Amino acid sequence: MSDTLTDTDAAHDHALRHWTFRDQTRMRPGSDAHKQMFCRMLLETHNPYKPAVLDWPPLDPDALRRLTSLPIWDIAVQTEGRASIRVSTYAATLSDPLLREAIEMDAAEEARHKHVLSRLVAAYGIELAPEPEYPAPRDAEWAWMFTGYSECIDSFFAFGLFRSAQQSGYFPEALVETFEPVIQEEARHILFFINWVAWYRRTMPWWRRPWHSLRVAAIFVKLVWDRVGIANGIDADGVMHDSNFLASNSATIGDGLDARQLLELCLVENEQRMSGYDARLIRPTLMPRLVRLALRFMKK
Repeated sequence: MSDTLTDTDAAHDHALRHWTFRDQTRMRPGSDAHKQMFCRMLLETHNPYKPAVLDWPPLDPDALRRLTSLPIWDIAVQTEGRASIRVSTYAATLSDPLLREAIEMDAAEEARHKHVLSRLVAAYGIELAPEPEYPAPRDAEWAWMFTGYSECIDSFFAFGLFRSAQQSGYFPEALVETFEPVIQEEARHILFFINWVAWYRRTMPWWRRPWHSLRVAAIFVKLVWDRVGIANGIDADGVMHDSNFLASNSATIGDGLDARQLLELCLVENEQRMSGYDARLIRPTLMPRLVRLALRFMKK
């Protein structure tokens, strides 16, 4: 087992990214076997690295300037802090021992992402605004679903941006290697959440499904509203931030990629990061479908 993000041997890393459920029968969404499969996927592909012993690579002055100038670190740290408390609060409401164990693992990994980011900013002298409190949500299920759908949207684009930053040299290779398992963990979280949604909806009474659909629709309205605010320089808690990140940095990070090329890269990266897990697991489809639709109207 690896203590760090960078010393995991190739065979172990391959095993964490390529997983097949031991039961080879056909899986019906909503069945107990389906629940067993997506829970075991999350638990058995956990990478046990420890943020406290990460060896952050030294950066040359240009690389350090690029890293510290990104106006994303406050939002990133606070997002992971809110996610961990939201997920753990929902886990505490569950009576199913396997499902509770898996979602507790999800919450622990979200908290670990926050620790990784906190140690990164400390290692490179990045100053953060004081962190707010992270109170437990009143509606645990809403908060869990909001976090899951939020990750489905944000991580889809993060996959492409992360790869483009590597290809362009915007981030040094050593730093990319350090963060790679963190990005892959987000792919696991999305895969787990999408399968939980399918399982949960099929196991609830039919008369609850319309209300559940309305809650999901309301979540997406809030997600869009929050992202419009972030694009204007205001985060989800109403705090003003620099809104010029994409305009001033996307060309540099993407090494000249235009919008179409970046969206195509997001599709490729999303597919590759999901491809190693059992093919019977349900894949996220909303963002890929929306992006493919958008590409039909964009010039090549």
